[in-house]
Amino acid sequence: MNLDSLMELDRKVYFNTFGTRVPACFTRGEGVWLWDTEGRKYMDMLAGIAVSVLGHGHPKLVEAICTQARELIHCSNYYYIEKQTLLARQLVENTCADRVFFCNSGAEANEGAVKLARIHYYKQGRQGKYRILCLHNSFHGRTITTLAATGQEKYSKPFEPVTPGFCHVPLHDLKALDAATGDGSQFCAVMMEPVQGEGGVYPAENAYLQEVRKICDQKDMLLIFDEIQCGMGRTGKLMAFEYAGVEPDIFTLAKALGGGVPIGAFLAREPVASSLTPGEHGSTFGGNPLACAAGLAVMEELVQGGLVQWAGELGEEFLKKLKALAGRHPLIREVRGRGLMLGIEYIGPAAGEIKKRLFERGILAGTAGESVTRLLPPLILARNDMEFFLRIYEDVIQLIENVNGGTKA
Repeated sequence: MNLDSLMELDRKVYFNTFGTRVPACFTRGEGVWLWDTEGRKYMDMLAGIAVSVLGHGHPKLVEAICTQARELIHCSNYYYIEKQTLLARQLVENTCADRVFFCNSGAEANEGAVKLARIHYYKQGRQGKYRILCLHNSFHGRTITTLAATGQEKYSKPFEPVTPGFCHVPLHDLKALDAATGDGSQFCAVMMEPVQGEGGVYPAENAYLQEVRKICDQKDMLLIFDEIQCGMGRTGKLMAFEYAGVEPDIFTLAKALGGGVPIGAFLAREPVASSLTPGEHGSTFGGNPLACAAGLAVMEELVQGGLVQWAGELGEEFLKKLKALAGRHPLIREVRGRGLMLGIEYIGPAAGEIKKRLFERGILAGTAGESVTRLLPPLILARNDMEFFLRIYEDVIQLIENVNGGTKA
């Protein structure tokens, strides 16, 4: 089917929740490259929004998926699932977690984390200790509960009333966090992203996360880290919270965990992890053999294959080069990020136009609001790929500055 016919059919039969999509349909991928129905080639600097960490068509991931599909795609969690247990072991051995629960998405993972935090205190007879503090500008998902956790009213307002019990304070404002939680008697948890992604790529300062951990300990509140976008090696550590040297009680994963196959997880340390008992949580598809086989292949490449370290090394170089480029272009206000999770902020709402111009030049990039370009490339990105992107990106910035008289977006 050609692109025009596909677009026309899509408008008729699919919910219009994505607005005006980018006019492309990809049919094939290899490494950091994608090809569309018209045969055009694109460098993927978004990785399906931080999903395709091994790029496209990675031989070990493809082999793991194909082998498992031939053997067994699905069976119920009524039975033991070998790949599920093995992937859980990999995650436990490489993180601070003691136990893992698999689901199918990031929103489900965060829902599970909320349930775990609440039931932990419920079983202590402290039913009034159920509230959760989150951050302004955060993003935790699109279910009714995760919309309540998300600190951006534009997402939750049309669906009110959302799940009660959530409040929000600004990132890095310890006084506001301390004041909002009071003596902690009503709060079961503090929940945050170590690097805010959808909110504009804002890394939390290490000292801030360390102080949050202390406040949680003092007030007997659990600390939940949402690592759905920033976890799985993207920042140069397997988990972004490792930079601060703190350990959460609960953390969540999805996106990159399956390398493109849907899978999510919430993980916890004891004694919190034992708070959920039979009948209190479950998932039909969570932890199925196919998704867990993919997750095992991803973990092997990240940890044994050295991709986590590479993301840190190349990301540091990338950040320096982008900051140098920003010094030559007044359109750019700030460059920030960690590892291969990068945000470029402009002095005005230029992100949409830059995304469009990059697409025309064969590069796929993302946005985070109207004024931030978001880069989340596959972790297999090579140095020459980075240089290729930088050349085209600077051309695009220069073009927009020329058209708009220097600095106007």
